[in-house]
Amino acid sequence: MDEQIPERADDISRRQAVIKRTAIVAGVAVCAFLLGFVPEKIQAKRAVNRLDKAQDTTRLLQIQTQLATAAIDARRGEYEHARKTASQFFSGLRAEMDRGKDSAWSIQQRQKAGALLEPRDDVITLLARADPASADRLTDLYVRYATSLTL
Repeated sequence: MDEQIPERADDISRRQAVIKRTAIVAGVAVCAFLLGFVPEKIQAKRAVNRLDKAQDTTRLLQIQTQLATAAIDARRGEYEHARKTASQFFSGLRAEMDRGKDSAWSIQQRQKAGALLEPRDDVITLLARADPASADRLTDLYVRYATSLTL
């Protein structure tokens, strides 16, 4: 009987050693996983930030392009198309301003954009009447936009 007690003590110490080794291996595996996960998470965050910046730039370029297209169409005498495009420009400008802190523009730029909305009704009315003066108004508006709001 005395001989069985030391064997049980040896079995218990071996089991404890196996459990300890298993815990160490599991801990090392978790650390290795985290070491691989953290850089990927950082890289993904950077990619999201680049995508957001690209979308902001695209949105602003689309607004600018709409204004340029309206000015060109008005010069060519295509007043109805110019009116629709100018309306899209003003709507896009307003939408960008309404984004608030999520806007690609600073507070000062959003204030300048507000000033660009003032002639909206006059420009749309001139275009609806097929008035050649609308081309000059749109061109002036484009110059103001390009000098104050481009990134």
